[in-house]
Amino acid sequence: MLYLHDVWVNWFEGEENGYNVCHFHEWRKDDGVELLDQVPLLKIDSLLFNYIENDLSELPQQLMEDIYQKAYLRKNHERVQLDYCFVVSDGVGILAVDTIGYNIPIRKSRLIPRQEQLVFEMLENQDTRSYNFNDHSSLKDYHILSPSPDLMKGLTRKERQLKQLLFMAMDQLHSSQNVAEVRYWLTEWNPEKYQEIQQLSFEEVWEELYHDTKYGWSKRHYAFCENLIKGQTFFEKLWEMEHGSKVN
Repeated sequence: MLYLHDVWVNWFEGEENGYNVCHFHEWRKDDGVELLDQVPLLKIDSLLFNYIENDLSELPQQLMEDIYQKAYLRKNHERVQLDYCFVVSDGVGILAVDTIGYNIPIRKSRLIPRQEQLVFEMLENQDTRSYNFNDHSSLKDYHILSPSPDLMKGLTRKERQLKQLLFMAMDQLHSSQNVAEVRYWLTEWNPEKYQEIQQLSFEEVWEELYHDTKYGWSKRHYAFCENLIKGQTFFEKLWEMEHGSKVN
C-alpha cells in the first residue's frame, strides 16, 4: 500500500458532480482546508475514477476494506484516525475522498499541484487495482438541478455557483406553472420576441427560456439571475454568499 503524507485537502461535501470539487487555483481563503497526516493512495481504472468523482453511489466493498483506518488527520498537533479516507488516481485525474464513516464518497477534494505531481510520480510504475462495482454512470440523469458537465465547462467557481443559483430559481419558476410569469421572464431575456412569446404555451416558453440560458455565462446571464431572484430571501442569501453583496 502506498501512502501520501502531509496532504492539504479542501473538502466539498455531498457533491455528485466533479466540476463542483474545485481545483487548487479556485480554493478560497475562507474554505475549511485540513491537513491529512497520512492517507493511502490507490491507482484505479478510469471507469471507477469517473464513478467516484461524478456520483454519490456505493464504493466497492473491497476498496473500503483495503483502506480501512489507514488514514490520519492532523488536528491540534494530534493524529486523528479516519475510517474511510483515501486518494485515488487513474493516472489523469486525482481525488481525495472521505466517506465520514459511510460507504459513499461524501467528501471530495483535489490536491495542491506539488502533491499532484508526487502522486503521478509514485503511481507511474504501479499496477492498476481492479475492483468490482455496479457502474451506472451511463444512466446518470442530468437535469436542471444537476447540470451536465458540458454546461459548466470553462466557467469559474463563482460563475458555476451563480449559474446553479439561476437554475434553482428557474426550477422554482417552472414549478409555478404560471404562463404569464414565464412569458414575462422570457421577454426580459429576449425583448424583441415579445409578440411571438405571447402566443406560446407555458411549456413552449419554458423550453425556450431554459434552452437560451443554459449555455455559457455572460453579463446577460448575471443580470437575468439578479433580477429573477429579487425578493426571494433564500436565493438572495445564496447570491450574497457567492457575490459578497446584496441584490440591487
